[in-house]
Amino acid sequence: MTSTLTPETGTRPSRAEVMSALDVVLDPELDEPITDLGFVQSVEVRDDALEVHLRLPTSFCSPSFAYLMVSDAKDVLTALPGYDAPGRVVVELDDHHDSDRINAGLAADAGYRGTFGHEAEDSLEELRAIFRRKAHTAAMERCLTALLRADEDLAEADLGTVVLGDLPDDHATGALLRRREALGLPLGPDAVVMVDADGTTYAPEQVPMALRRARSTRISIDGNAHFCRGLLATRYPGSDADQAPREPETFFPLTTLKEQLR
Repeated sequence: MTSTLTPETGTRPSRAEVMSALDVVLDPELDEPITDLGFVQSVEVRDDALEVHLRLPTSFCSPSFAYLMVSDAKDVLTALPGYDAPGRVVVELDDHHDSDRINAGLAADAGYRGTFGHEAEDSLEELRAIFRRKAHTAAMERCLTALLRADEDLAEADLGTVVLGDLPDDHATGALLRRREALGLPLGPDAVVMVDADGTTYAPEQVPMALRRARSTRISIDGNAHFCRGLLATRYPGSDADQAPREPETFFPLTTLKEQLR
């Protein structure tokens, strides 16, 4: 029987439960959970409070992205039963050139614009929307590239007719469905896979170029994720042990995949 996680009853969440709550917090640029990336520096659970410290691969990672991750982490932890009272959840970013500003703004519940003032060019929701679209594009390309590799008779131009029901029930398809849901795209088995962030499909002659552009987006995300993991391990020796194994990467140059497979 699951216990109620309330400071009032003296029942505290375990570190594993706190980490599980943080699993939903993504690095917006890398589209991976901060727990998988090793960005969680420490977790301290007390009877009346939770304190979590985050770390990033460099001291100059984007302040906007950093704030978004720290803010999201605080939001999911204050959602734990009994920890929604002011001051019961402390989330801080360590070793970043804007740590003091971000931590102070978060502690004061100043919000993104209140924290960065005139430097906050976009709202958090605008930033989220940008990276949701990129994450969808990358997830779509992963699924379609895997389908091309599995079916030698499938041509790139045919990908515009592939529907969700044609995809295997695997990790990549599950990731695509989550990204489609975040954008409000159809999730039924007859929904076309290759669409843009607004759900617009492509004509057959547009499909190869659309796939190349999508592949470029996915390669950029995968490459950045690989690079950032290495930077974190260099900056914090031993932190690679906190990183979850990644799905196999597929780095393809922007040429026709079928030509590579011949």
